[in-house]
Amino acid sequence: MVTKVKMPEQGQEIIFEEEDLPFEEEILRNPFYVKCWLRYIDHKKGAPVVRVIYERALKELPGSYKLWYSYLRLRKSQIKGRCVTDPGYEDLNNTFERALVFMHKMPRIWLLYCNFLMAQKKITRTRKAFDRALRALPISQHRRVWPLYLKLVRLHDIPETAVRVYRRYLKLSPENAEEYIEYLVGIGRLDEAALRLAQIVNKEDFVSKEGKSNHQLWHELCDLICKNPDKVKSLKVEPIIRQGLRRFTDQIGKLWCSLADYYIRSGHFEKARDIYEEAIQTVMTVRDFTQVFDAYAQFEESMISTKLESAGDFSCSEEDDLDLEVRMARFEDLMDRRPLLLNSVLLRQNPHNVHEWHKRVKLFDDKPREQINTYTEAVRTIDPQLATGKLHTLWVEFAKFYERNEQIDDARLIMQKGTQVPYKKVDELAAVWCEYAELEIRNENFEEALKLMQRATAMPARRAAYHDDTETVQARVYKSLKLWSMYADLEESFGTFKTCKAVYDRIIDLKIATPQIIINYGMFLEEQNYFEEAFKAYEKGVALFRWPNVYDIWNTYLTKFIERYGGKKLERIRDLFEQCLDGCPSKFAKSLYLLYSKVEEDYGLARHAMAIYDRATRAVQPTEQYEMFNIYIKKAAEIYGVTHTREIYEKAIDLLTDEPAREMCLRFADLERKLGEIDRARAIYAHCSQVCDPRVAAKFWQTWKEFEVKHGNEDTVREMLRIKRSVQAVYNTQVNFMSTQMLASSVSQTTVADLSIGGGAGQDINDMRMLEQKAAALAAESLRDQPAKPDKGILFVRGEKAVGEEDEKMAAAVQQTNPDEIRLDSDFESDDDATVEEVQTQLVPSAVFGELGKEQEEMQAQEEMKAQEEMQEEMQAQE
Repeated sequence: MVTKVKMPEQGQEIIFEEEDLPFEEEILRNPFYVKCWLRYIDHKKGAPVVRVIYERALKELPGSYKLWYSYLRLRKSQIKGRCVTDPGYEDLNNTFERALVFMHKMPRIWLLYCNFLMAQKKITRTRKAFDRALRALPISQHRRVWPLYLKLVRLHDIPETAVRVYRRYLKLSPENAEEYIEYLVGIGRLDEAALRLAQIVNKEDFVSKEGKSNHQLWHELCDLICKNPDKVKSLKVEPIIRQGLRRFTDQIGKLWCSLADYYIRSGHFEKARDIYEEAIQTVMTVRDFTQVFDAYAQFEESMISTKLESAGDFSCSEEDDLDLEVRMARFEDLMDRRPLLLNSVLLRQNPHNVHEWHKRVKLFDDKPREQINTYTEAVRTIDPQLATGKLHTLWVEFAKFYERNEQIDDARLIMQKGTQVPYKKVDELAAVWCEYAELEIRNENFEEALKLMQRATAMPARRAAYHDDTETVQARVYKSLKLWSMYADLEESFGTFKTCKAVYDRIIDLKIATPQIIINYGMFLEEQNYFEEAFKAYEKGVALFRWPNVYDIWNTYLTKFIERYGGKKLERIRDLFEQCLDGCPSKFAKSLYLLYSKVEEDYGLARHAMAIYDRATRAVQPTEQYEMFNIYIKKAAEIYGVTHTREIYEKAIDLLTDEPAREMCLRFADLERKLGEIDRARAIYAHCSQVCDPRVAAKFWQTWKEFEVKHGNEDTVREMLRIKRSVQAVYNTQVNFMSTQMLASSVSQTTVADLSIGGGAGQDINDMRMLEQKAAALAAESLRDQPAKPDKGILFVRGEKAVGEEDEKMAAAVQQTNPDEIRLDSDFESDDDATVEEVQTQLVPSAVFGELGKEQEEMQAQEEMKAQEEMQEEMQAQE
């Protein structure tokens, strides 16, 4: 039911339905309560009359933000999709204007209005609306308006308006200058973009929102102004880039190239060439030099190619040809100067680099005047305390340059000045003095060379330690070994005996001598037939040095003394050797002991020589002991006979390690065998067997086996095999001990698991079976130790019958019919064997073992077969 009510106070009719009556009554009672109106509007949502309700509500509550915002959004949704020329758009614009009369402080209303105007493409009206919004809203709300405002000016091609808007925006937010610069570059206003970029580069506190550093911004500025010289007029490019050269030293090459590129693009080619020349004369690193030089060369090539192209299109005049030749000559000169320019860069980087100065001199090979200037500049520039390399080589090469050009006086002058330079090290000054003396020698001024050495080694007024860096090198050079060695060589060659001897004595007094100096001194005295003086020199050297440095002196001293006197001064020689060997390291003992023993053999007593050999075996290094014992044994056999070597063999076996001891035992046993001492040889084999693992030392066991076959019998062979098994068991225990322990638990678990498969019998049966297995293992071990029954036809030769016979006779005797042959029947059993078997059968009844009895018999049979096979192999080897 629809009811019409005329409101007298409002002068209009209101149409509402029956269900709207409660809402109407509520708003009549509370016309200024927003929630009542919102409930009514929500009730009528979707109906055409809702717009009338909004108007009634806003008439009662014109300051309600909720009502206005909801009403405007409703109106905006109602005209969505219509053409922008529809009258509804203008009607809604008027509604927005009515709303802004009351809502001018509300940014959401302004943004809604501006968005609506932007959709209508009304640029001027929209711009004015934005300006009104910025004037109406407080400054704290402007940040909500500006993004939409900037979007408007970027959407349309209105650069002048956009620039003005951006300028206003940057007053509020200067940190967004990069966005403005990007827009300016996009619209082609590069001059203003460069100005703005220069401003932010000069601001030390500017923080880029895009994360760019001041260095990156600076390079962007350089690229902008250098690549667009015709558009950027407000900035002076060269001062800006030169400021960058001072600030950013790691990008000097790129900045120089940018500056030259600016002048090239501007058409100032000569100015660009000047910039390139200045750059290659000032850069400090090879990387920057390479960048600049490559750009310079490319520029010259492009200029030449352009000139050639222009010359090809038109007829060339004489002036054009001349210009082209000048350009070509300029380019060739540039390429020729590259090594020199690069050397200049390295010298600017480190002006104290001696090696680079030498390279620079070589670059002027055909220009002597330039070489002189370079040497002069080098010695003036380099600080001796900061020099990299050997500074004295510059002075020496400078002097040699004059010498090669036959200007000896100038060379002497340079050398004289070189001796006055405060070098960092004494060796450099000593090298200059030595070269100075060699200069005189090359020019055959020998007396002058000796005088120079005398001047160089003269004692200063105040003595200084050689390594005292607080003193000058001139005050310390008198202790230079290099200088004194040169002086000694010159005295030997051109001086007298007294002066040369005085030089050597002075070297020793200064305590700067080396073992080689002492040896040279002794040989010099020996050449002059002053033998005792030479020995005194060696004595001084021995007193000066300790081991191992004194070894060469002792070796030379003893050799020369023996050559001189032989056995005439035997006691003195012995004293010298004893003095030498006192404290001698084992590394050097061998040769000295051999020399000592040789002297005793040639001139002394044999027992002394043997005592020396005995001492030597303990004094030398462990690796040399075996060789020393061999020499000792050989000498003892030569002097006293073979029988006197037994004690030496015994000492050797005790002292040597396993491998050489094994070799020594084999030699000892072989000696005893040749002497007919078979039992002694067998005892040596038995002793040595304890260090011979059968898996490693198979040669030893084969030798012993062959020995027993030739000289043994059944018992000795059996004893050898027993020892071999016991030794192998010992080594197996040592090697596999850890692995056995690790596997013990797993093996025991496996055995118990196997035994418990039957089940049902219980734990007692399992334990009993384990005891039976252990008993079987013990029985098998006892069977292994029993002797096996030999086969028929095996011949043995008793040891006592072979004593004293030669090896060939023994071999023949074995092959012939043996009168002492032992015939063993197949059913023969010794009493001991019978007793053992009887004890086994009586003490351990088969009923006790149960099922193990059969296993025990099988194992016994296998052992017997194995022993028979071994005996057959031995007999085959004997045959």
